[in-house]
Amino acid sequence: MKTFFTNLERRITQVNSMLCIGLDPHRSELEEFSADYAKDFCLRLISSTIEFAAAYKPNAAFFEALGADGFTALRDVIAAIPDEVPVLLDAKRGDIASTAAAYEYAAFKILEADGITLSPYLGRDSIDPFIADPEKGVFVLCKTSNPSSSDLQDLVVISSEQNK
Repeated sequence: MKTFFTNLERRITQVNSMLCIGLDPHRSELEEFSADYAKDFCLRLISSTIEFAAAYKPNAAFFEALGADGFTALRDVIAAIPDEVPVLLDAKRGDIASTAAAYEYAAFKILEADGITLSPYLGRDSIDPFIADPEKGVFVLCKTSNPSSSDLQDLVVISSEQNK
């Protein structure tokens, strides 16, 4: 079966690289804060790195900040990545089941990403819609590198029975 992870392994072997290129069109890196400039920024990055890239990881937030045109630009950027190169949508989604199903549809059917990043905080039903298709890939956040991640991620949890 053709899956995100078998495609990723094949691509890693093909280019002899495990490099995943983040497509993060930060406002400060754009000549103009617009969907067209964000798209052009990413297309130039893809063109410059295609021979080394095992995968691409466009960050949805930078495109969503540009409104409807940004969503279209994100879709165009994903479509411009050659089919043999996996696309991991960096969206860190995590919501109740019905909302998760809508996010899944947008990521996999509308944007046509091959995989997605998810935040599991709301539980299994926030992940289930994304793992229904075994051909798609999912990366679930466990420990993040942002400075305040320890506020929640490093908390020691003691059950009421252990507390007695």
